[in-house]
Amino acid sequence: MTIHETSVQELQALKESGADFFLLDVRDQWEFDECNIDGHLIPFKELPQRLHELNPAQQIIVHCQMGGRSSRAVAFLQEQGFKHVSNLRGGIKAWVNEIDPSLGKE
Repeated sequence: MTIHETSVQELQALKESGADFFLLDVRDQWEFDECNIDGHLIPFKELPQRLHELNPAQQIIVHCQMGGRSSRAVAFLQEQGFKHVSNLRGGIKAWVNEIDPSLGKE
């Protein structure tokens, strides 16, 4: 199964264009509270119980801290029949490093 990826630059362009997509954050609550990019928080471990919150017909971009959990989340969603789902390459760390350094604390 191929995991499609979206770059942080592509995500920024989608946000700026007002495109209809769903940004899913699969990190834990404390990570989200520390730093977020306006995604909808569903921690990875809660994803199976909260699938009803997602629209399989909508484009979904999944992100986590660096891309590992979100990659597993994309694979899981694809197994559940989601067709328009991709992983944010590099996660929120890439977003902070390449798009918005003001979010970073490092």
